[in-house]
Amino acid sequence: MDTLQNMRTFMCVAQTGSFTAAGQQMHLAVPTISRNIAKLEEHLKTRLINRNTRQLVLTEAGGRYLTWCRRIISTVDQAEVEARGAMSLPEGRLRLHAMVGVGAHFVVPAIAELRKLHPAITFELTLSNRLPDLLGEGIDIAIIASDRLPDSGYISRLLGKTQSILCASPSYLASNGAPQVPADLIRFDCLQLSVPTTDALEWCFFSDGQKATIQPRPAFLEVDSTEAMIRALESGMGVGVLPAFAASQSLKDGTLVHVLPDHQLQELNLYAIYAGRDYIDAKIKAFIRTLRRLTP
Repeated sequence: MDTLQNMRTFMCVAQTGSFTAAGQQMHLAVPTISRNIAKLEEHLKTRLINRNTRQLVLTEAGGRYLTWCRRIISTVDQAEVEARGAMSLPEGRLRLHAMVGVGAHFVVPAIAELRKLHPAITFELTLSNRLPDLLGEGIDIAIIASDRLPDSGYISRLLGKTQSILCASPSYLASNGAPQVPADLIRFDCLQLSVPTTDALEWCFFSDGQKATIQPRPAFLEVDSTEAMIRALESGMGVGVLPAFAASQSLKDGTLVHVLPDHQLQELNLYAIYAGRDYIDAKIKAFIRTLRRLTP
């Protein structure tokens, strides 16, 4: 039984004073109006309306029930208006998760831009290099950098691509020499940036249409933060792979050098991952649009 629909029918009958007028107002046949009222009374085990061929009068119980129906239906209608508004008006709290480097370089600027457009949105951003449980942790969107999508039941949107580069400090290269081809890296201290969505055991280089895959010797240092990797490389600990956007300032400052610049590392895709395809909240759609404009 559709209790809410039957309550609406009861309210309309009480307001119009007849089944016929209620049917006309609700665009329902009179027998349907009668059945809805009968089902409601059967469900409640209470007579709500005394009626004959000429008139109808609410019972005492019907009068009290009408008061509650008005309150309940008003609340339901308000809830529906608010829920529909979430589909069209970007407002409310947006919970975001991003990998550390991606969050600092792309997500934070997107938040700043979106905040100017839609000040009714508030943000909660968590930065960590792991794949979150969106539903379990109540996260609206996760932003990841990966060479492939992780297996999940979530929806993904490709935002853009980012290049990775091999880096080392000038002091490390002065002491150890510079590799000329990827195979030379087996002789160097290769630091590992641990990212859960990529295979850190292999580095794939591309040059003149040729692919070279190497497995660096076990690293004495593995970190899950691009900032920590930058500091380690600048300290002369070895060579390591960094996202180009994360290494750009150190390259400009000269504290890091691009190693094997003629060999391109595999690109990483930037993805926005969220829980559902249908009826996406307006603030989620607005954030993804903004982030796509800011990613390469």
